[in-house]
Amino acid sequence: MDAHAAAVTEPERAFDLLTPAEQTKPLVLASPHSGNRYTTDFLAAARLDPRALRKSEDCFVDEIFAGAPALGVPLIRALFPRAFLDVNREAYELDPDMFVDSLPTYVNTRSPRVAAGLGTIARVVANGEDIYRGKLRFAEAVRRVNLFYMPYHAALRQLVEDTRNRFGHAVLVDCHSMPSPGLGDRDARRADIVLGDCFGNSCAPVVMESAERFLRGLGYTVSRNSPYAGGYTTRHYGRPRQGIHALQIEISRDLYMDEATLSRLPFLDVLARHMNEMVDGIAHLPSEPLEPR
Repeated sequence: MDAHAAAVTEPERAFDLLTPAEQTKPLVLASPHSGNRYTTDFLAAARLDPRALRKSEDCFVDEIFAGAPALGVPLIRALFPRAFLDVNREAYELDPDMFVDSLPTYVNTRSPRVAAGLGTIARVVANGEDIYRGKLRFAEAVRRVNLFYMPYHAALRQLVEDTRNRFGHAVLVDCHSMPSPGLGDRDARRADIVLGDCFGNSCAPVVMESAERFLRGLGYTVSRNSPYAGGYTTRHYGRPRQGIHALQIEISRDLYMDEATLSRLPFLDVLARHMNEMVDGIAHLPSEPLEPR
């Protein structure tokens, strides 16, 4: 593995929880795709080398938002990689063609994510290359869900509920990165940052408006819900009428990293400061517009 990823026999835990000494703001941050601990069994089953597997990572996103605890905001980050298990999906969105045995009827085999090869256990990495040498057994999917998916979401759910109970409402920011367009294809992605609220369904309008206004004020180009409107976390947790607001943020990787070498660019530190300021701004929104209707 390279310097920023690790090969492990089995992770000691599914996630890290970075918490402030005291939570002082009604926010929770999540980084579900920045994990870079690859199990030796997974690497042995993969037909791709570690560098190719890492194309699905949201490299350094947890680092960009790591200042959250100093602001009085908790941050949960997955330690396992997205190519191994994607917690921004339903627990069982699986491609039946990936398995030697038949799948139970409760498995969602027909979602658009599965069709794209990007289910809970992905068939391909971000550039479309197949991950596995052979087929898996469904028992392996169950194992990954039980050991990694369930603990991650149990912790995230508890963070969100505790925050709402303490402050009267909670805002969950689900933090991601997106690949930049290919060479000569810059116009294919006009935004530096994409904010997703499931087309107005996952958070109060003031949350989206505040984040967008702040980022545009810093000179970033910002898109709403295109091409990313929000994944499972945003859809599942965002319940504005129940006082829980969820916003997804996607940051173009060419702003802060060299995508060929998977290395940081100097602007990462500036971007991290800007993200801290955005988070702090959302945290100080007046509570009245966020109260459930």
